[in-house]
Amino acid sequence: MNAKKLGIVVGVAFALFFVISNPQGSADLVLSILTILADAATSVVQFIQALF
Repeated sequence: MNAKKLGIVVGVAFALFFVISNPQGSADLVLSILTILADAATSVVQFIQALF
């Protein structure tokens, strides 16, 4: 198994462990990430609107 596959397997295993052991924390993390992405998209739209 090469290093890339090993990294992917370890990453997936860690993510599954985190979700199973702490589902509320996982949900909060996903919500935080989605909020950050939404804020970034809003900022980009505002910037584009300011140009025109």
